[in-house]
Amino acid sequence: MAELGERPFPPGDYPVVILGSGPGGLQMSYSLSRLGVRHALLSQDDLPGGMFRRFPFFQRLITWSKPYAPFDRKAREYEWYDWNSLLAEDDEHRALVPEFMDGTSYFPSRAEMERGLETFAERAGVRVRSGCKWEATRSDGDGLVVETSDGEYRCRALVVAVGMTEPWKPDIPGIEHVPHYVDIDPAEAYADRRVFVIGKRNSGFEIADGLLPWARQIVLGSPRPTKLSIVLASVAAARARYMQPYEDHALGGGTFVIDAAIEGIERTGDGFRVSCTGTTVPGEFLFEADRVIAATGFGTPLGDLPDLGVATFYQGRLPAQTPYWESSTAPGIYFAGSITQGSIGLKKYGRPGASASVHGFRYNARVLAEHLARRGFGVPVERPRLQESDVVPLLLAEMTRGPELWHQQAYLAHVVTFDPADGILDEGIQPLAHFVDVGGPDAVAVTVETDDHNEIHPAVYRRRGGSIEEHRLEGNLLHDFETAEHRAQLRGLLQGYVG
Repeated sequence: MAELGERPFPPGDYPVVILGSGPGGLQMSYSLSRLGVRHALLSQDDLPGGMFRRFPFFQRLITWSKPYAPFDRKAREYEWYDWNSLLAEDDEHRALVPEFMDGTSYFPSRAEMERGLETFAERAGVRVRSGCKWEATRSDGDGLVVETSDGEYRCRALVVAVGMTEPWKPDIPGIEHVPHYVDIDPAEAYADRRVFVIGKRNSGFEIADGLLPWARQIVLGSPRPTKLSIVLASVAAARARYMQPYEDHALGGGTFVIDAAIEGIERTGDGFRVSCTGTTVPGEFLFEADRVIAATGFGTPLGDLPDLGVATFYQGRLPAQTPYWESSTAPGIYFAGSITQGSIGLKKYGRPGASASVHGFRYNARVLAEHLARRGFGVPVERPRLQESDVVPLLLAEMTRGPELWHQQAYLAHVVTFDPADGILDEGIQPLAHFVDVGGPDAVAVTVETDDHNEIHPAVYRRRGGSIEEHRLEGNLLHDFETAEHRAQLRGLLQGYVG
Protein backbone atom coordinates (compact mmCIF):
# COMPACT_ATOMS: atom_id res chain seq x y z
CA MET A 1 0.00 0.00 0.00
CA ALA A 2 2.85 2.39 0.75
CA GLU A 3 4.27 1.72 -2.72
CA LEU A 4 0.91 2.50 -4.31
CA GLY A 5 0.65 5.72 -2.30
CA GLU A 6 4.10 6.95 -3.26
CA ARG A 7 3.87 5.88 -6.90
CA PRO A 8 0.37 6.26 -8.28
CA PHE A 9 -0.98 4.70 -11.46
CA PRO A 10 0.32 1.13 -11.31
CA PRO A 11 0.42 -0.77 -14.62
CA GLY A 12 -3.01 -1.79 -15.88
CA ASP A 13 -5.96 -0.57 -17.93
CA TYR A 14 -6.79 3.15 -18.18
CA PRO A 15 -9.04 5.06 -20.56
CA VAL A 16 -6.21 7.55 -21.21
CA VAL A 17 -2.45 7.40 -20.68
CA ILE A 18 -0.41 10.63 -20.72
CA LEU A 19 3.34 10.53 -21.29
CA GLY A 20 5.37 13.41 -19.85
CA SER A 21 5.21 15.64 -16.76
CA GLY A 22 6.21 18.94 -18.34
CA PRO A 23 3.65 21.77 -18.53
CA GLY A 24 1.75 20.05 -21.35
CA GLY A 25 1.33 16.80 -19.45
CA LEU A 26 0.44 18.58 -16.19
CA GLN A 27 -2.18 20.74 -17.91
CA MET A 28 -3.65 17.73 -19.70
CA SER A 29 -3.87 15.66 -16.49
CA TYR A 30 -5.43 18.53 -14.54
CA SER A 31 -8.03 19.17 -17.25
CA LEU A 32 -8.99 15.50 -17.55
CA SER A 33 -9.30 15.20 -13.77
CA ARG A 34 -11.67 18.17 -13.64
CA LEU A 35 -13.84 16.39 -16.20
CA GLY A 36 -13.76 13.09 -14.33
CA VAL A 37 -11.84 11.16 -16.99
CA ARG A 38 -9.68 8.47 -15.38
CA HIS A 39 -6.13 8.41 -16.68
CA ALA A 40 -2.50 7.67 -15.82
CA LEU A 41 0.23 10.33 -16.00
CA LEU A 42 3.66 8.73 -16.51
CA SER A 43 7.11 10.33 -16.62
CA GLN A 44 10.68 9.11 -16.64
CA ASP A 45 11.69 12.28 -14.76
CA ASP A 46 11.92 12.37 -10.98
CA LEU A 47 10.02 15.65 -10.62
CA PRO A 48 7.54 17.61 -12.78
CA GLY A 49 8.67 20.49 -14.95
CA GLY A 50 9.95 18.94 -18.15
CA MET A 51 12.58 20.94 -20.04
CA PHE A 52 12.22 23.85 -17.60
CA ARG A 53 14.27 21.84 -15.13
CA ARG A 54 17.27 22.42 -17.43
CA PHE A 55 16.51 25.15 -19.94
CA PRO A 56 16.77 27.89 -21.01
CA PHE A 57 20.51 27.55 -20.54
CA PHE A 58 20.98 31.20 -19.61
CA GLN A 59 18.20 30.99 -17.05
CA ARG A 60 15.71 33.65 -18.22
CA LEU A 61 12.52 32.88 -20.16
CA ILE A 62 11.44 34.68 -23.30
CA THR A 63 7.76 34.89 -22.28
CA TRP A 64 6.52 37.25 -19.62
CA SER A 65 4.33 37.20 -16.55
CA LYS A 66 3.37 40.65 -15.26
CA PRO A 67 2.88 40.58 -11.48
CA TYR A 68 0.74 43.73 -11.70
CA ALA A 69 -1.83 44.09 -14.47
CA PRO A 70 -5.26 45.68 -15.11
CA PHE A 71 -6.95 42.54 -13.74
CA ASP A 72 -6.66 40.66 -10.47
CA ARG A 73 -4.35 37.65 -10.63
CA LYS A 74 -7.19 35.25 -9.98
CA ALA A 75 -9.35 36.62 -12.81
CA ARG A 76 -9.54 34.74 -16.11
CA GLU A 77 -8.56 37.93 -17.93
CA TYR A 78 -5.25 38.01 -16.07
CA GLU A 79 -4.12 35.05 -18.19
CA TRP A 80 -3.64 37.59 -20.97
CA TYR A 81 -0.77 39.11 -18.93
CA ASP A 82 0.63 35.86 -17.52
CA TRP A 83 2.15 33.78 -20.29
CA ASN A 84 3.69 31.09 -18.11
CA SER A 85 1.26 29.79 -15.46
CA LEU A 86 -0.94 26.78 -16.09
CA LEU A 87 -4.73 27.07 -16.17
CA ALA A 88 -6.88 26.22 -13.18
CA GLU A 89 -10.45 26.53 -11.98
CA ASP A 90 -9.72 27.23 -8.29
CA ASP A 91 -8.17 30.51 -7.19
CA GLU A 92 -5.43 28.87 -5.11
CA HIS A 93 -4.13 27.09 -8.22
CA ARG A 94 -4.13 30.09 -10.57
CA ALA A 95 -1.31 32.44 -11.61
CA LEU A 96 1.37 30.58 -9.69
CA VAL A 97 4.48 31.66 -11.61
CA PRO A 98 4.16 35.37 -10.66
CA GLU A 99 3.89 34.26 -7.03
CA PHE A 100 7.55 33.19 -7.13
CA MET A 101 9.01 36.05 -9.20
CA ASP A 102 11.48 38.28 -7.36
CA GLY A 103 10.67 41.50 -9.24
CA THR A 104 13.97 41.87 -11.10
CA SER A 105 12.28 41.15 -14.44
CA TYR A 106 8.85 40.38 -15.79
CA PHE A 107 10.50 37.54 -17.71
CA PRO A 108 10.62 34.73 -15.12
CA SER A 109 13.86 32.93 -14.42
CA ARG A 110 14.06 29.26 -15.23
CA ALA A 111 14.05 28.46 -11.50
CA GLU A 112 10.93 30.59 -10.94
CA MET A 113 9.14 28.78 -13.76
CA GLU A 114 10.22 25.41 -12.39
CA ARG A 115 8.91 26.31 -8.95
CA GLY A 116 5.61 27.49 -10.40
CA LEU A 117 5.09 24.17 -12.17
CA GLU A 118 6.04 22.13 -9.11
CA THR A 119 3.65 24.14 -6.95
CA PHE A 120 0.83 23.72 -9.46
CA ALA A 121 1.23 19.94 -9.29
CA GLU A 122 1.39 20.04 -5.47
CA ARG A 123 -1.58 22.33 -4.86
CA ALA A 124 -3.82 21.02 -7.61
CA GLY A 125 -3.12 17.40 -6.71
CA VAL A 126 -1.75 16.42 -10.11
CA ARG A 127 -0.20 13.01 -9.43
CA VAL A 128 2.65 11.65 -11.54
CA ARG A 129 4.17 8.19 -11.67
CA SER A 130 7.80 9.33 -11.80
CA GLY A 131 10.76 7.23 -12.86
CA CYS A 132 8.56 5.34 -15.31
CA LYS A 133 10.28 5.20 -18.69
CA TRP A 134 8.28 4.80 -21.90
CA GLU A 135 9.97 1.99 -23.83
CA ALA A 136 7.64 0.83 -26.62
CA THR A 137 4.11 1.06 -27.98
CA ARG A 138 1.91 -1.38 -29.86
CA SER A 139 -1.63 -1.66 -31.10
CA ASP A 140 -3.86 -4.20 -29.41
CA GLY A 141 -7.34 -4.65 -30.82
CA ASP A 142 -9.44 -1.66 -29.79
CA GLY A 143 -6.66 0.24 -28.08
CA LEU A 144 -2.97 0.70 -27.43
CA VAL A 145 -0.43 -0.91 -25.14
CA VAL A 146 2.29 1.29 -23.66
CA GLU A 147 5.31 -0.68 -22.52
CA THR A 148 7.26 0.98 -19.71
CA SER A 149 10.05 0.18 -17.29
CA ASP A 150 7.32 -0.49 -14.70
CA GLY A 151 5.11 -2.70 -16.85
CA GLU A 152 2.35 -2.44 -19.45
CA TYR A 153 -0.44 0.12 -19.65
CA ARG A 154 -3.48 -0.41 -21.87
CA CYS A 155 -5.53 2.53 -23.04
CA ARG A 156 -8.01 3.73 -25.64
CA ALA A 157 -6.30 7.09 -26.04
CA LEU A 158 -2.60 7.86 -25.70
CA VAL A 159 -1.58 11.50 -25.17
CA VAL A 160 2.11 12.12 -25.91
CA ALA A 161 3.36 15.21 -24.07
CA VAL A 162 7.11 14.59 -24.08
CA GLY A 163 7.96 17.96 -25.64
CA MET A 164 10.27 18.81 -28.50
CA THR A 165 13.22 17.69 -26.41
CA GLU A 166 15.40 15.73 -28.84
CA PRO A 167 18.43 17.75 -30.02
CA TRP A 168 18.38 18.09 -33.79
CA LYS A 169 21.14 19.01 -36.21
CA PRO A 170 20.78 19.54 -39.97
CA ASP A 171 22.86 17.59 -42.46
CA ILE A 172 25.87 19.91 -42.65
CA PRO A 173 29.35 18.45 -43.29
CA GLY A 174 31.38 18.68 -40.08
CA ILE A 175 28.50 19.59 -37.77
CA GLU A 176 29.12 16.41 -35.80
CA HIS A 177 32.26 18.10 -34.40
CA VAL A 178 30.40 20.95 -32.68
CA PRO A 179 28.15 20.86 -29.61
CA HIS A 180 24.41 21.30 -29.75
CA TYR A 181 22.70 23.92 -27.59
CA VAL A 182 22.04 21.30 -24.89
CA ASP A 183 25.79 20.58 -24.54
CA ILE A 184 27.33 24.05 -24.41
CA ASP A 185 29.76 25.07 -21.68
CA PRO A 186 29.29 27.76 -19.02
CA ALA A 187 29.50 31.30 -20.38
CA GLU A 188 32.94 32.02 -18.94
CA ALA A 189 34.40 29.20 -21.06
CA TYR A 190 33.87 31.47 -24.10
CA ALA A 191 35.82 34.42 -22.70
CA ASP A 192 37.85 36.20 -25.39
CA ARG A 193 36.75 33.66 -28.02
CA ARG A 194 35.32 34.10 -31.50
CA VAL A 195 32.02 32.22 -31.48
CA PHE A 196 29.93 31.17 -34.48
CA VAL A 197 26.32 30.27 -33.62
CA ILE A 198 24.41 28.25 -36.22
CA GLY A 199 20.80 29.38 -35.97
CA LYS A 200 18.88 32.65 -35.48
CA ARG A 201 15.77 31.48 -33.67
CA ASN A 202 15.17 31.68 -29.92
CA SER A 203 18.01 29.45 -28.77
CA GLY A 204 20.50 31.15 -31.08
CA PHE A 205 19.68 34.60 -29.78
CA GLU A 206 19.61 33.31 -26.21
CA ILE A 207 23.17 32.01 -26.58
CA ALA A 208 24.34 35.23 -28.20
CA ASP A 209 22.70 37.32 -25.47
CA GLY A 210 24.34 35.24 -22.75
CA LEU A 211 27.78 35.41 -24.36
CA LEU A 212 27.82 39.15 -25.11
CA PRO A 213 29.77 39.95 -21.91
CA TRP A 214 32.31 37.21 -22.65
CA ALA A 215 32.96 36.53 -26.33
CA ARG A 216 35.35 38.62 -28.38
CA GLN A 217 33.15 38.23 -31.45
CA ILE A 218 29.79 36.54 -32.10
CA VAL A 219 28.39 35.57 -35.50
CA LEU A 220 24.86 34.20 -35.84
CA GLY A 221 24.18 32.55 -39.18
CA SER A 222 21.22 30.81 -40.84
CA PRO A 223 19.61 30.98 -44.29
CA ARG A 224 16.41 32.85 -43.41
CA PRO A 225 16.24 36.47 -42.18
CA THR A 226 15.62 37.07 -38.49
CA LYS A 227 12.00 37.67 -37.54
CA LEU A 228 12.09 40.76 -35.38
CA SER A 229 8.42 41.61 -34.97
CA ILE A 230 7.21 41.22 -31.40
CA VAL A 231 3.57 41.18 -32.50
CA LEU A 232 3.79 37.75 -34.10
CA ALA A 233 1.54 35.23 -32.39
CA SER A 234 4.37 32.69 -32.37
CA VAL A 235 7.39 32.84 -30.11
CA ALA A 236 9.40 31.75 -33.14
CA ALA A 237 10.04 35.48 -33.44
CA ALA A 238 13.05 36.98 -31.71
CA ARG A 239 11.22 38.83 -28.95
CA ALA A 240 12.36 41.73 -26.81
CA ARG A 241 14.14 39.48 -24.33
CA TYR A 242 16.84 38.60 -26.87
CA MET A 243 17.09 41.74 -28.98
CA GLN A 244 20.43 42.96 -27.59
CA PRO A 245 22.54 40.83 -29.96
CA TYR A 246 20.72 42.30 -32.95
CA GLU A 247 21.23 45.81 -31.61
CA ASP A 248 24.90 44.98 -31.15
CA HIS A 249 24.98 43.90 -34.80
CA ALA A 250 23.25 47.07 -36.01
CA LEU A 251 25.51 49.37 -33.98
CA GLY A 252 28.76 47.63 -34.88
CA GLY A 253 29.51 46.13 -31.49
CA GLY A 254 31.30 43.01 -32.70
CA THR A 255 28.23 40.84 -33.27
CA PHE A 256 27.15 39.87 -36.78
CA VAL A 257 23.71 38.51 -37.74
CA ILE A 258 24.01 37.09 -41.24
CA ASP A 259 21.62 35.42 -43.66
CA ALA A 260 23.66 32.55 -45.04
CA ALA A 261 23.43 28.83 -45.65
CA ILE A 262 26.09 26.92 -43.74
CA GLU A 263 27.91 24.78 -46.30
CA GLY A 264 30.48 23.10 -44.07
CA ILE A 265 32.46 23.18 -40.84
CA GLU A 266 36.14 22.27 -40.84
CA ARG A 267 38.41 21.79 -37.83
CA THR A 268 41.60 23.88 -37.94
CA GLY A 269 43.87 23.06 -35.04
CA ASP A 270 42.23 24.57 -31.98
CA GLY A 271 39.44 26.24 -33.95
CA PHE A 272 37.04 25.95 -36.86
CA ARG A 273 36.52 27.31 -40.35
CA VAL A 274 32.84 27.83 -41.29
CA SER A 275 31.98 28.09 -44.99
CA CYS A 276 28.76 29.94 -45.89
CA THR A 277 26.79 31.05 -48.92
CA GLY A 278 24.86 34.30 -48.61
CA THR A 279 21.09 34.14 -49.09
CA THR A 280 19.74 37.70 -48.70
CA VAL A 281 23.04 39.09 -50.05
CA PRO A 282 24.69 36.63 -52.47
CA GLY A 283 28.31 35.72 -51.94
CA GLU A 284 30.72 33.24 -50.43
CA PHE A 285 31.81 33.81 -46.83
CA LEU A 286 34.47 32.13 -44.72
CA PHE A 287 34.57 32.61 -40.96
CA GLU A 288 37.34 31.66 -38.58
CA ALA A 289 36.00 30.77 -35.14
CA ASP A 290 37.39 29.44 -31.90
CA ARG A 291 34.08 27.80 -30.98
CA VAL A 292 30.98 26.79 -32.98
CA ILE A 293 27.58 26.05 -31.41
CA ALA A 294 24.65 24.39 -33.18
CA ALA A 295 21.51 26.22 -32.02
CA THR A 296 19.56 24.29 -34.61
CA GLY A 297 16.49 23.30 -32.65
CA PHE A 298 14.81 20.16 -31.44
CA GLY A 299 12.68 17.30 -32.63
CA THR A 300 10.00 15.19 -30.97
CA PRO A 301 11.21 11.91 -29.39
CA LEU A 302 8.46 9.78 -30.92
CA GLY A 303 10.05 6.43 -30.15
CA ASP A 304 8.37 3.69 -32.18
CA LEU A 305 5.20 5.66 -32.96
CA PRO A 306 6.14 6.01 -36.65
CA ASP A 307 6.04 2.20 -36.80
CA LEU A 308 2.38 2.43 -35.73
CA GLY A 309 1.66 4.76 -38.63
CA VAL A 310 2.27 8.21 -37.09
CA ALA A 311 3.24 10.42 -40.04
CA THR A 312 5.72 13.26 -39.52
CA PHE A 313 6.80 16.42 -41.30
CA TYR A 314 9.32 19.23 -40.77
CA GLN A 315 12.20 16.85 -41.50
CA GLY A 316 10.62 14.24 -39.23
CA ARG A 317 10.64 16.55 -36.22
CA LEU A 318 6.87 16.89 -35.69
CA PRO A 319 3.92 14.49 -36.02
CA ALA A 320 1.19 15.50 -38.47
CA GLN A 321 -2.02 16.26 -36.57
CA THR A 322 -5.70 17.01 -36.98
CA PRO A 323 -7.15 20.28 -35.62
CA TYR A 324 -7.87 18.38 -32.38
CA TRP A 325 -4.20 17.31 -32.05
CA GLU A 326 -4.78 13.66 -32.98
CA SER A 327 -2.32 11.92 -35.27
CA SER A 328 -3.68 12.43 -38.78
CA THR A 329 -2.66 8.88 -39.69
CA ALA A 330 -2.86 6.87 -36.43
CA PRO A 331 -6.22 7.28 -34.66
CA GLY A 332 -6.16 7.20 -30.88
CA ILE A 333 -2.73 8.83 -30.55
CA TYR A 334 -2.94 12.47 -29.44
CA PHE A 335 -0.40 15.12 -28.56
CA ALA A 336 -0.13 17.83 -25.91
CA GLY A 337 2.37 20.52 -25.01
CA SER A 338 4.76 22.05 -27.52
CA ILE A 339 4.24 19.12 -29.93
CA THR A 340 0.78 20.57 -30.72
CA GLN A 341 2.47 23.08 -33.01
CA GLY A 342 2.25 20.18 -35.48
CA SER A 343 -1.43 21.13 -35.88
CA ILE A 344 -0.75 24.29 -37.84
CA GLY A 345 -4.27 25.72 -38.09
CA LEU A 346 -5.33 28.12 -40.85
CA LYS A 347 -2.10 30.13 -40.63
CA LYS A 348 -3.92 33.33 -41.52
CA TYR A 349 -1.65 36.04 -42.95
CA GLY A 350 1.17 33.50 -42.74
CA ARG A 351 1.17 33.58 -38.94
CA PRO A 352 1.31 30.31 -37.03
CA GLY A 353 -0.38 29.68 -33.71
CA ALA A 354 1.43 30.02 -30.40
CA SER A 355 1.39 26.29 -29.65
CA ALA A 356 5.18 26.15 -29.31
CA SER A 357 5.02 27.73 -25.86
CA VAL A 358 3.06 27.47 -22.63
CA HIS A 359 0.79 30.45 -23.19
CA GLY A 360 -0.58 28.77 -26.31
CA PHE A 361 -0.52 25.05 -25.68
CA ARG A 362 -2.08 25.28 -22.21
CA TYR A 363 -5.35 26.16 -23.96
CA ASN A 364 -4.90 23.38 -26.50
CA ALA A 365 -4.68 20.87 -23.64
CA ARG A 366 -7.87 22.08 -22.03
CA VAL A 367 -9.75 21.98 -25.32
CA LEU A 368 -8.39 18.50 -26.10
CA ALA A 369 -9.45 17.24 -22.67
CA GLU A 370 -13.01 18.41 -23.30
CA HIS A 371 -12.96 16.84 -26.77
CA LEU A 372 -11.79 13.48 -25.40
CA ALA A 373 -14.29 13.59 -22.56
CA ARG A 374 -17.21 14.34 -24.86
CA ARG A 375 -16.36 12.35 -27.96
CA GLY A 376 -14.26 9.53 -26.57
CA PHE A 377 -15.83 8.71 -23.24
CA GLY A 378 -19.32 10.16 -23.29
CA VAL A 379 -18.67 12.57 -20.43
CA PRO A 380 -21.10 15.48 -20.75
CA VAL A 381 -19.35 18.84 -21.07
CA GLU A 382 -21.41 21.85 -20.11
CA ARG A 383 -22.85 23.84 -23.00
CA PRO A 384 -24.77 26.74 -21.47
CA ARG A 385 -28.02 27.68 -23.16
CA LEU A 386 -28.13 31.34 -24.21
CA GLN A 387 -30.90 33.84 -24.70
CA GLU A 388 -30.88 35.82 -27.92
CA SER A 389 -29.97 38.95 -25.99
CA ASP A 390 -26.87 37.22 -24.56
CA VAL A 391 -25.14 36.38 -27.82
CA VAL A 392 -23.76 39.73 -28.99
CA PRO A 393 -22.46 40.86 -25.56
CA LEU A 394 -20.84 37.45 -24.97
CA LEU A 395 -19.00 37.37 -28.30
CA LEU A 396 -17.87 40.99 -28.10
CA ALA A 397 -16.53 40.43 -24.58
CA GLU A 398 -14.65 37.32 -25.71
CA MET A 399 -13.04 39.16 -28.61
CA THR A 400 -12.04 41.99 -26.29
CA ARG A 401 -10.77 40.10 -23.25
CA GLY A 402 -10.81 36.34 -23.94
CA PRO A 403 -7.22 35.17 -23.28
CA GLU A 404 -7.62 32.07 -25.48
CA LEU A 405 -8.43 34.22 -28.50
CA TRP A 406 -5.59 36.66 -27.86
CA HIS A 407 -2.93 34.05 -27.15
CA GLN A 408 -4.03 31.74 -29.97
CA GLN A 409 -5.02 34.26 -32.62
CA ALA A 410 -6.85 32.84 -35.68
CA TYR A 411 -6.22 29.40 -34.14
CA LEU A 412 -8.78 29.05 -31.35
CA ALA A 413 -12.27 30.51 -31.55
CA HIS A 414 -15.31 30.95 -29.33
CA VAL A 415 -18.29 29.17 -30.91
CA VAL A 416 -22.04 29.62 -30.52
CA THR A 417 -24.45 27.27 -32.31
CA PHE A 418 -28.04 27.97 -33.38
CA ASP A 419 -30.00 24.74 -33.62
CA PRO A 420 -33.81 24.64 -34.04
CA ALA A 421 -33.95 21.60 -31.77
CA ASP A 422 -31.43 22.55 -29.08
CA GLY A 423 -31.69 26.33 -29.17
CA ILE A 424 -28.73 28.71 -28.83
CA LEU A 425 -25.78 26.99 -27.16
CA ASP A 426 -22.43 28.32 -25.98
CA GLU A 427 -19.99 25.72 -27.31
CA GLY A 428 -16.98 27.41 -25.75
CA ILE A 429 -13.49 27.31 -27.26
CA GLN A 430 -12.78 25.18 -30.35
CA PRO A 431 -9.99 25.00 -32.94
CA LEU A 432 -10.89 27.41 -35.70
CA ALA A 433 -9.67 24.98 -38.39
CA HIS A 434 -12.12 22.37 -37.10
CA PHE A 435 -14.99 24.83 -37.20
CA VAL A 436 -14.16 25.84 -40.77
CA ASP A 437 -13.55 22.33 -42.10
CA VAL A 438 -16.31 20.32 -40.39
CA GLY A 439 -20.00 20.86 -40.98
CA GLY A 440 -22.69 21.14 -38.36
CA PRO A 441 -25.63 23.29 -37.33
CA ASP A 442 -25.73 26.98 -38.08
CA ALA A 443 -23.10 28.62 -35.92
CA VAL A 444 -20.82 31.60 -35.41
CA ALA A 445 -17.15 31.49 -34.38
CA VAL A 446 -15.24 34.58 -33.30
CA THR A 447 -11.52 35.06 -32.96
CA VAL A 448 -8.84 37.75 -32.95
CA GLU A 449 -6.39 38.19 -35.82
CA THR A 450 -3.28 40.22 -36.57
CA ASP A 451 -3.16 40.95 -40.28
CA ASP A 452 -0.24 41.43 -42.65
CA HIS A 453 -0.03 45.10 -41.63
CA ASN A 454 0.30 44.18 -37.96
CA GLU A 455 -3.19 45.53 -37.26
CA ILE A 456 -5.27 43.63 -34.70
CA HIS A 457 -8.95 43.15 -35.41
CA PRO A 458 -11.78 40.77 -34.45
CA ALA A 459 -13.01 38.28 -37.03
CA VAL A 460 -16.36 36.49 -37.36
CA TYR A 461 -16.88 33.17 -39.17
CA ARG A 462 -20.52 32.37 -40.00
CA ARG A 463 -21.66 28.85 -40.80
CA ARG A 464 -25.06 28.61 -42.42
CA GLY A 465 -26.49 25.77 -44.45
CA GLY A 466 -23.04 24.16 -44.45
CA SER A 467 -21.32 27.21 -45.98
CA ILE A 468 -18.68 29.35 -44.22
CA GLU A 469 -18.39 33.11 -44.58
CA GLU A 470 -15.58 35.15 -43.04
CA HIS A 471 -16.06 38.74 -41.92
CA ARG A 472 -13.62 41.19 -40.43
CA LEU A 473 -14.77 43.75 -37.88
CA GLU A 474 -13.14 47.13 -37.42
CA GLY A 475 -10.10 47.34 -35.20
CA ASN A 476 -9.71 49.68 -32.25
CA LEU A 477 -6.66 51.57 -31.05
CA LEU A 478 -7.25 50.41 -27.45
CA HIS A 479 -8.43 46.92 -28.48
CA ASP A 480 -11.94 47.67 -27.24
CA PHE A 481 -14.37 45.70 -29.35
CA GLU A 482 -17.41 46.36 -27.15
CA THR A 483 -18.18 49.74 -28.70
CA ALA A 484 -21.52 50.72 -30.22
CA GLU A 485 -19.93 50.40 -33.66
CA HIS A 486 -18.87 46.81 -33.02
CA ARG A 487 -22.27 45.94 -31.55
CA ALA A 488 -23.94 47.21 -34.70
CA GLN A 489 -21.52 45.31 -36.96
CA LEU A 490 -21.98 42.02 -35.13
CA ARG A 491 -25.77 42.37 -34.90
CA GLY A 492 -25.84 42.87 -38.65
CA LEU A 493 -23.82 39.70 -39.19
CA LEU A 494 -26.15 37.74 -36.89
CA GLN A 495 -29.34 38.71 -38.70
CA GLY A 496 -31.21 35.52 -39.39
CA TYR A 497 -29.51 33.74 -36.48
CA VAL A 498 -31.08 35.79 -33.69
CA GLY A 499 -34.13 38.00 -33.74
